[in-house]
Amino acid sequence: MSLTPALRSLQRKLERFYALEEAPDVSDFVRLCEAPARETLLVRESADELELALVLPANAANDDGYLQLVEGVSHFVYLAERARTNLPATRLELELQAEVDKFVVLAGASAALTRRRARSLHERLYARVRFLHDAGTEDGDRYRLANELAARFVARICDHAEPTLPRGALRRFYRSGQAEKIRLARAA
Repeated sequence: MSLTPALRSLQRKLERFYALEEAPDVSDFVRLCEAPARETLLVRESADELELALVLPANAANDDGYLQLVEGVSHFVYLAERARTNLPATRLELELQAEVDKFVVLAGASAALTRRRARSLHERLYARVRFLHDAGTEDGDRYRLANELAARFVARICDHAEPTLPRGALRRFYRSGQAEKIRLARAA
């Protein structure tokens, strides 16, 4: 099964939702891996070049596999946009934005986003999670903080859920740097 159509679709959804210029086709940067390997964005930066490779699980048939695709595409699109606009990006920003983008992609798939559905999705994405990295490690703490901040920010979105997502607030969050993203999430 080719992941190319799904990856392109996810990329275009995010670019349209956030009103971004089209980035290079994510599928041109994908390298497939076998389980139990997880989604990883490899980055090498030099003075005038940014090299990317997106490592994705070959089998994305289950929910976790699909969410890894969303996360990988989110990382790719975010980093491409930050490079295009000549803005920095941190690992925490990438993780935090990907956590929010999972909600955007899954909520956007519904024709009607009710408060009940939004809260159910919030529970699934932010409360019923398990972390692969231990608390107290750099990776473990970063993933936990990204999850906590995204949960707070998205909870505010859920409280005001209407038939469509509030694009203005989500686009503002997307375009913010790390400090502003944290401030917006903690203000919730």
